[in-house]
Amino acid sequence: MWTRRRFLSSVAAAPVFAQSGSKRPNFVFILTDDQRWDALGFMGHPCLKTPWLDRVAQEGIRFANAFVTTSLCSPSRASFLTGQYARRHGVKDNTTEVTHLESFATVLQRAGYETAQIGKWHMGQSSQRPGFAYTVTFPGQGVYNDPELTIDGKLQKVPGYLTDILTDFAVEWIRRPRRAPFLLFLGHKAPHLPTIPAPRHESVCADVVLPSPPNARDDLGQKPAWVSLRADSKTGGMRRTPDYVQVYRKYLQTLPAVDDSLGRIYQALEAAGQLQDTVLIFASDNGFFHGEHYFTNKRAAYEESIRIPLLVRYPRLIRAGTVSPSMVLNLDIAPTILSLAGLPVPPSMQGKSLLPLFRNPRQQLRDRFFYEYYQEPGFKETPTLEAMRTLRWKYITAPGLADSEELYDLVRDPYELRNLARSSGAAPLDRIRQEFLRLKASVEASS
Repeated sequence: MWTRRRFLSSVAAAPVFAQSGSKRPNFVFILTDDQRWDALGFMGHPCLKTPWLDRVAQEGIRFANAFVTTSLCSPSRASFLTGQYARRHGVKDNTTEVTHLESFATVLQRAGYETAQIGKWHMGQSSQRPGFAYTVTFPGQGVYNDPELTIDGKLQKVPGYLTDILTDFAVEWIRRPRRAPFLLFLGHKAPHLPTIPAPRHESVCADVVLPSPPNARDDLGQKPAWVSLRADSKTGGMRRTPDYVQVYRKYLQTLPAVDDSLGRIYQALEAAGQLQDTVLIFASDNGFFHGEHYFTNKRAAYEESIRIPLLVRYPRLIRAGTVSPSMVLNLDIAPTILSLAGLPVPPSMQGKSLLPLFRNPRQQLRDRFFYEYYQEPGFKETPTLEAMRTLRWKYITAPGLADSEELYDLVRDPYELRNLARSSGAAPLDRIRQEFLRLKASVEASS
């Protein structure tokens, strides 16, 4: 049902462009796969350079505390599109087939937007892309070199490097003459493993000693038993893989092509006279471990897995060089896009519009959020997980698994090394557990 608060917020968003006299904006949403929040040049990386991403951050807003509600490709992508938790949209694993999905794309398409989905979709094997009129896509993970693509319904093998190929199609589509505003959703495979960099980037970070994260030598003694099992596994652990640094290096080498891609899209928008009227959004579908707690991959609720990069450039509303410390989620992209388009946000969306942060980036949009992950048959080392992250605390539990509680004081212990759930009387465990249960109940009630 529509609440008074939600109705008023949607009405408040609608007049933005009527008052400014500007037309409805275009949207270009670029989503990478498994890119950590700190895998960016401007974040101070020792060897990775991303000049175009740096430029977008300098000309727009960077969200320093952006998170996903499920750290897994398909559920997170569905959450970006729908503004909903996985338990509501129903995509709980990487095998769910999605051929019908009410999303910001379907709403924009009905409102007259021209829409295109180019690249990775990763929600089933079908080539159907609800809400998108033009598609260049592939099923599942795809391949880095010489991919087979379904181009407007027709299968075709295209020679070249996938990131560059997808960018070619995206630039060509941006250049088309049009009479309506547009939405482009570009999904990159990079930097998903097993990584193959473009030949021109094989020397990136090649001669640099990559630093070991502070929690790489977590003794795991205070962690639940499943954490040690995963650390020793082949599907998400690396305690038995000492040469993992080479995997990390190739992961980094795929990202300059993504930066090149962003630069080409930026220049195409500028050449088409659309840059100032386009909301440019850059994000990743989840974070990634590179040795923290002896983990690789994602899925777990620790910071490296759930934090993502999130940049938005739209000079008509966003002051250049803005940094917001607010806790924001992948759920927030859908209501933000609809609000910017002056369209009502459907009550089914559980995220919040980011527009208030464009106006006042120092305020907090929320002080906590719920995290969920559903165990997959091929990744049994990681159980079903639920968590609550607040501005200070992280509470994690594996429902039905004994002795699985974890509690971290993120202010005093940002690397999540000291599990306060194992320290009797050392933390307000009972109070935070009750807060978690209330938060979970509120998410379930809205689902």
